[in-house]
Amino acid sequence: MAAATASTVSADEHRLPLDVKPIHYDLTIRTDLEKLEFDGWVSVTLNVQKETSRLVFHSSGLILSDIVLHNQSSDAKETPVSQTMDTVTERAIIDFPSTFVAGSTVVLQAKFQGPLTADMMGYYRSSWKNEGKEEYYSLTQFAPTAARRGFPCWDEPLLKATYSISLISRSDSVNLSNMDVISEEPYLSEGRSGEWKITRFSKSPPMSTYLVAYANGPFAFLESSYVSPLSGKKRPLRIYATRDNIHQAQFALDVKQKVLPLYEKMFDIEYPLPKLDTFIANDFDIGAMENWGLITGRTTSFCLDPTKVGVAAQKRVAIMESHEVSHMWFGNITTMAWWDNIYLNEGFATLMGEIIMLGEIFPEWNVHSAFINGHLSRALSLDAKLSSHPIEVECPDANQINQIFDSLSYSKAASVLRMLASFIGEEVFLQGVTIYLKDHLFGSSVSNDLWEGVSKAAKRDVTSMMSTWVSKMGFPVITVKETPNSIIVRQDRFLETGRPEEKDNQTIWEVPLNIMHVDASGKRVVDRSTVLRERETVIPLDTSKPFKLNTDTTAVCRVLYTPERLSQLAQEAVKKDSLLTLNDRLGLVHDVFALAKAGYTEISTALGLVDNLRKEEEDYLVWQGMKDQVDEVVGVWWEDDHIRELFDRFRRVYSPIIAKLGYDYKDDESSSIKQLRTLAVAGAAAAGDPTVIEELQRRFNHMLETGDDSGVALDLEITTYSTAVRYGGKREYEAVKAMFENPRTPTTRQAAIAGLCSAQAPELVDQTFSYILTDVKDQDYYIFFAYLSGNRKTTRRVASFFEEHYDDFYERFSKNMQLNYLVSYAFKSLASDADLKDVEGFFKDKNVSKFDLVLRQTLDNIRSNAALIKRSTSDVVQYLEGWTKEAKA
Repeated sequence: MAAATASTVSADEHRLPLDVKPIHYDLTIRTDLEKLEFDGWVSVTLNVQKETSRLVFHSSGLILSDIVLHNQSSDAKETPVSQTMDTVTERAIIDFPSTFVAGSTVVLQAKFQGPLTADMMGYYRSSWKNEGKEEYYSLTQFAPTAARRGFPCWDEPLLKATYSISLISRSDSVNLSNMDVISEEPYLSEGRSGEWKITRFSKSPPMSTYLVAYANGPFAFLESSYVSPLSGKKRPLRIYATRDNIHQAQFALDVKQKVLPLYEKMFDIEYPLPKLDTFIANDFDIGAMENWGLITGRTTSFCLDPTKVGVAAQKRVAIMESHEVSHMWFGNITTMAWWDNIYLNEGFATLMGEIIMLGEIFPEWNVHSAFINGHLSRALSLDAKLSSHPIEVECPDANQINQIFDSLSYSKAASVLRMLASFIGEEVFLQGVTIYLKDHLFGSSVSNDLWEGVSKAAKRDVTSMMSTWVSKMGFPVITVKETPNSIIVRQDRFLETGRPEEKDNQTIWEVPLNIMHVDASGKRVVDRSTVLRERETVIPLDTSKPFKLNTDTTAVCRVLYTPERLSQLAQEAVKKDSLLTLNDRLGLVHDVFALAKAGYTEISTALGLVDNLRKEEEDYLVWQGMKDQVDEVVGVWWEDDHIRELFDRFRRVYSPIIAKLGYDYKDDESSSIKQLRTLAVAGAAAAGDPTVIEELQRRFNHMLETGDDSGVALDLEITTYSTAVRYGGKREYEAVKAMFENPRTPTTRQAAIAGLCSAQAPELVDQTFSYILTDVKDQDYYIFFAYLSGNRKTTRRVASFFEEHYDDFYERFSKNMQLNYLVSYAFKSLASDADLKDVEGFFKDKNVSKFDLVLRQTLDNIRSNAALIKRSTSDVVQYLEGWTKEAKA
């Protein structure tokens, strides 16, 4: 087959022509784990939509052969008259001698073969240590556009088809796929040594190519089941992994068993497949993937130590499993028509899987409030940049598709949907979602389909409100001015760089204001009916009494009060019988810091709010919000030793919490208490508290000397190992390195990465960077970069390291999503105009099409950091020096 270096497709540069539509794939894959290669054959039944003699489909990295077309109407078989491979658009263009008649059915048959690469995309290989020896297995990661690397196909989400998959493998291995096994028998594999078998799976429902999945290897499993509350059917549930990890998978299996029947009841739609497996991989590009019937993901997403459970690990596993199971409905039963509507998958899975569902099964985690610290904060942080993008974003080609799996498609989408659910009521919202899903069962959808379903349930049109939120980038800051009997409320786009220019301030959002006020009888009242639909309006209100907008922090906005009103709200927040809810206090903290960093108020105002709140605040989540925001500000001045020292004093406020809670975790403690302890110890260690550092070093040394790790709680592993290396030497470094290479659990391995990246001595820093190049799995690169970026001794080094090895990194990681993370972590902590110029200069002559969006966001981050330093350094120094004097007095 000939190869082309430029596009030969003229009709549509990015989308396949719809002359034919796939109906069914008969797909057979033979996997040879000894040769690390695969081959196979496919028979695709196609419905001819438009008269044509040409077939255009996707194929990438495969060698195609024996292409034959069977025209069912004439019962004739034809071979191509020409074949061309377009390597730019990853398409095969096949011309046949006859013209296919519209309405007829043809069958394309082809053989193919390819290598099992280590790219973590397509059909690839992963490795594990079996009694010290490295062995391989294979699995797929086809989302968003890599099914074409596994088999020739029409690789677009709208082009759903059914699948009958067969896997040929060595007899001593296990085969997995989307559907249940219908037969397995010996197979004579010509030209291959050893015994082989063929495993045939049931025919699937119609699904998109990116959801096709299969794997082959020496897998073990745990098994459970659930009974459908809708039909009474009993379905098996399994979780697969290599033998070294399977004992850590029970909790993930338990979560899946709990959430599946609840999802069925929530949506009134039965899970349609005969089984649901989860497969845990040692090498995986993203966190997890919702392949229909065969969820896949990395070890840290699904494994935890059954003998030494930490709250953080439990939450991570539960979130991941619940999120992916929710996709069985959002994405799999009903699939977005194109990737510009990816939020219909990911925004829903985030809201349903991580908040609504986990709130049902783990109410003690308070996930509805945790959403504000996590998803809402991340969404507004990214969306405050000029380089943001709409939730519903144009992404015509594969380079752009990989870049939109970000906090806007996940977190902002979930935040907007959460706002809608709060506005019309969660029960009504879920009824609308059910209508939407049932109207598009096994089909594809766009945004308006969702709004139609919700509008039917709500008996009101939500389209006008929601279309702006998903089609326009950004969000508003609501400025509140007061008269004695009213408030004047105005909306403008919020930008991290300050007040927007007119050209960037054209959008008018519909914002539910949710106004809390006190009525004539002194009772707290919330008006949830007022919606701001214009630039500015006047709302009657007695401003002599307490009031607050965006009650419970459900709207996607910031609120800017007068300094006097903000002071009153801060005083109200610390009262025992406060009018402000937990969510109000969280929103207040995040709003004030965002407004201060954007120049609407002073950083000292935000720090003053923290100083006021922490004297009385007892809730873990408010402490988490304050810590996150202060740490982020500290990070901007990472090169200023004087300000860092002042901030360290300001941050050493955890002693009373640690004195009360200690370092040891008890089974009968609430998760909130456990998380508050973790936060306090981590915060004190980061601020250089000598008492805490000494205690963590003592516990680490005891573990090294005795082998007894009971003194290092799982939730404190990252803090303990990082502290030990940061304040230790070669002995501590080598000990943590040994933990990384032979971890007791995946979470221990993650903590060891944090430890290795905390080194201060130049020789140990050198060793870490050398180690990355020689001994680190591709999936872990971005984790190393993240921790190195946060270490003052390595912040600049990681940027230069990326530049030095750019060509290698581009070659290794541009085929998956890792390159975006590397670019971001390498440069986003830089904070000067000179840095900005240097980074722009480095990328000036580079092909950045695979990461141009994240690069623009990273450059915006540097600009924002530099502007904040110029604007607020004197304010920060003045406040912190004054605070230090008062604290000493």
